[in-house]
Amino acid sequence: MNKQRPGLANVLFRGLRRRCPRCGRGHILHSYLKVTSACDSCTEPLGHIRADDFPPYLTIVIVGHIMLPLVFYTERAFVLPTWIEMSVWPLLALLLMAAVLPVMKGACVGLMWHLGLQGDEKQ
Repeated sequence: MNKQRPGLANVLFRGLRRRCPRCGRGHILHSYLKVTSACDSCTEPLGHIRADDFPPYLTIVIVGHIMLPLVFYTERAFVLPTWIEMSVWPLLALLLMAAVLPVMKGACVGLMWHLGLQGDEKQ
């Protein structure tokens, strides 16, 4: 097995694309958020990496930074009925979170792989 690891930027880019951090061809996730046991291209073991709470945290930060300016701008520019706002904003937030979460999971798994972390480290 080749011990040389790609650079951090390359690993993060591959993780954002949900690709194997080592080869960039195989998939990190085999379902929505389940990490594959090993890369189907280079057989790099990935299933032992546990990202846990970091991907949801990043997802909340990103979606919040997208949603708040949209909500504030809409509130200042338009007068919408409350029922429309109570329907549109939660739905948009859920859709954004569903789209961003697997991308952040891939990036976190790639970062943890690059750093040699497994997710069970003790302080």
